[in-house]
Amino acid sequence: MARMTEEEALALDDFVTNNEIKLGPNGSGWLSQRELSRLGVTTKTVNYLLTKAKMDNKSPAQIIDELVGKEIAAAS
Repeated sequence: MARMTEEEALALDDFVTNNEIKLGPNGSGWLSQRELSRLGVTTKTVNYLLTKAKMDNKSPAQIIDELVGKEIAAAS
C-alpha cells in the first residue's frame, strides 16, 4: 500500500477540517444510514443524531463528540 505524500496528507486534512460529515437516511453523506448499519448503528440512533443536530443547530459529528465527551467524563 502506497503512503501519502506530505501534500496529499495536508490536502486531506484541509478537506476533513472544512467539510461537515453528513449523516443521511437515504444513503447520502459519508456516514449514511446504510454505512452506519454496516457498523451496527441502528436506524433509531441515526434518527436521534439527525433530530438532535437539527434541534441544536449542530452537525451530527458535534453531537457524537459531545456524547462521547460525556461518557469519558463520567468514566473518570
